[in-house]
Amino acid sequence: MAGDGTFATWAPDERAAPISLVGTTYTGEKLDLADWRGDVVVVNFWYAACPPCRAEAPDLRAIYEDYSPDGVKMLGVNPRDDAGTAQAFERTFEVPYPSLHDADARGVAAFEGLVPLQAMPTTVVLDRQGRVSARILGQIDPTILRGLIDDALAEEI
Repeated sequence: MAGDGTFATWAPDERAAPISLVGTTYTGEKLDLADWRGDVVVVNFWYAACPPCRAEAPDLRAIYEDYSPDGVKMLGVNPRDDAGTAQAFERTFEVPYPSLHDADARGVAAFEGLVPLQAMPTTVVLDRQGRVSARILGQIDPTILRGLIDDALAEEI
């Protein structure tokens, strides 16, 4: 499955159980996705040497800045890089949201069947209940991601 920018959506009655993921950020903080229930969450799987990850970083930052006042949360998940490499990427691209250091691939496992490791980056939108409502394989098209976030925000809880 190539990361070609294709996206998929799931209607509320088609969604699986809420994603359960606890991890440690590159700054050493514990993060539990369950703490963000009630908010729409965008999860972006990335690693520093990935060209499309680098290309989409400014768009993700802009989306975060535009949507965080509406309560939208963003989380990076990095299954490949050590802290130094990941933090250098975050500084270079001024990433304003946390990323989990996912060396044991718990994040990838939590999204099993939804996030193919060979399709990096992959971006997932979680609804207010923590369920996957949409996924983009490969580099995001910011217009599409904004639409998917808008759709999740518009849903009744």
